[in-house]
Amino acid sequence: MGKKVRVALVYGGKSGEHDVSLQTALAVMSAFDYDKYEIKPFYITNDGEWRTGKTLLAPPDDVAKLRFAPDETGENALTPVLRGLSPAAAGEEAPIDVVFPLLHGTYGEDGTIQGMLEMANIPYVGAGVLASAVGMDKVIMKKLFAQEGLPQCVYRYFNRTQWEKDPAYFIMEVEVSLGYPCFVKPANLGSSVGVSKAKNREELIAAIDLAFSYDRKVIVEEFVDAREIEVSVLGNDEPKASVPGEIKSSNDFYDYKAKYIDGKSVMEIPADLPYETAEAAREMAIRAFQAIDGSGLSRVDFFLRKADGALLVNEVNTMPGFTPYSMYPLLWKESGLSYRELLDALIELAIERHAEKQRLDFGSGVPKS
Repeated sequence: MGKKVRVALVYGGKSGEHDVSLQTALAVMSAFDYDKYEIKPFYITNDGEWRTGKTLLAPPDDVAKLRFAPDETGENALTPVLRGLSPAAAGEEAPIDVVFPLLHGTYGEDGTIQGMLEMANIPYVGAGVLASAVGMDKVIMKKLFAQEGLPQCVYRYFNRTQWEKDPAYFIMEVEVSLGYPCFVKPANLGSSVGVSKAKNREELIAAIDLAFSYDRKVIVEEFVDAREIEVSVLGNDEPKASVPGEIKSSNDFYDYKAKYIDGKSVMEIPADLPYETAEAAREMAIRAFQAIDGSGLSRVDFFLRKADGALLVNEVNTMPGFTPYSMYPLLWKESGLSYRELLDALIELAIERHAEKQRLDFGSGVPKS
């Protein structure tokens, strides 16, 4: 038996999606092949404190066991992550081969932890700093989609200072450009947290106030009577797209309740689409992934407008739901890649991307071969 790959799983975090992250972590821990991998869990509390558990010899059987107590030694849990991860600097073998961030939302999916891992020169799964940040900021994402020539719905955006200075102007902008109903969202957040559907001016103002409680920037999008189509993307420089799937929401729209609470939404895999539409979605998913400089994994979400069959890119999610029952792995399962094989592929892609970066000259003046 060869040497095991040592994987640090990081989950929890200072985010409204903390509990979703725990469910993802439990699913991933349960799916790894412990004959191939050695798993070290790192839990981040709601307050941002890092805590570490013992190396796993077998997966935990309950999500409650993922919330570790503070380290009795008093050592900051970040220390074992960062210490010795550069063998050349430490003069010894790195204790961790790759980090797998399983953090959804703020301080995890937005480029922050990715930046820390880049500074420490640690291989990690998923999107890099730029793609993570862009994937979290719906406004910047949509601007890049427009640059790429990808069709999307009409939207407007503004920050808190602009809104407080002249709310009447932005209300007029929304009513003239988008009309009612429309969707109001925090620009930087996931899992539909803080998202509202506004049917009139009173609801619009209330929705904007709610969105500003989550972020300093708000985006308002036109209502599109459409089917919700999703495609999974996997890869680095040569990404591949899965078959498309469709979300049939149990709610008025696919909000947090419909995603995680009532359990009544339906995922249709593969989506019942004409061949040409399915292929167009796959091609556009790869273009959207590359537009934000994606790597590792992403789920790309679309609207398929009922009136004319137009396919509109909605957003790219760089850390999609990742339990065995989530859309991202289910789409790959339908495309011929099992959950365990998907984990193997993501680890390989992370190590591949890190090795590629080691060829770069970071200031020595001597190019690396």
